[in-house]
Amino acid sequence: MTASANVKTFQINGRDYSARAEETILEVARQNGIFIPRLCELEGLSTVGACRLCLVEVKGSNRLLASCVTRVEEGMEVTTNSERLERYRRGIVELLFTERNHVCSVCVSNGHCELQFLSQKLDITHIHYPYRFPKAEVDASHGRFVIDHNRCILCNRCVRVCDEIEGAHTWDVMGRGIDARVITDLNQPWGTSDTCTSCGKCVHVCPTGALFEKGRSVAEMEKRRNFLPYLQLMRGDQNG
Repeated sequence: MTASANVKTFQINGRDYSARAEETILEVARQNGIFIPRLCELEGLSTVGACRLCLVEVKGSNRLLASCVTRVEEGMEVTTNSERLERYRRGIVELLFTERNHVCSVCVSNGHCELQFLSQKLDITHIHYPYRFPKAEVDASHGRFVIDHNRCILCNRCVRVCDEIEGAHTWDVMGRGIDARVITDLNQPWGTSDTCTSCGKCVHVCPTGALFEKGRSVAEMEKRRNFLPYLQLMRGDQNG
């Protein structure tokens, strides 16, 4: 395959762009400063298309496509913002708020939360769906960290970073639907885990206040996520 055949030319919001065939719509949008909301996707981790917030419209398709897992194609015409997309995204964020117990005013990550940021970005001032108010537990058994299942949105970032970057695979997901939750080892208290390295990567990739460090104030809860592409690059060099 020639180099030119590996380059795709397409449109995003009426403007022409070029990208490699293996790149996704979300990657190209990010490189060109085009905002597409997302919660499960994080640069440096595998993509799962779970949160569905990065949905976009593609001309010729009746379905909305997740931009994080949709590769660019020659002649593709993509729309990243429309009334239809806005409606879907607002509905998804509202449902995330109703499924658990997110109270921004008392959350340790208030002001540094991606869910809170997106709700503000989408101008969500109230929720149209009934709250479920589940009785979710808080596991503070670990010496350094806490997981508050009330604030978990099941983005699976912690699961992926622990497996793909740290190689410990301490985290996993148990249950289905509304009853699903992340667990350590075989549903053991985090503090008793014999696989956890206490590296803190899972805490720093968490988009909400579900995972946080003990003794940290709201002002100190800004999380470091930009280390992932670097770690992934170093791992690739070592394996190469």
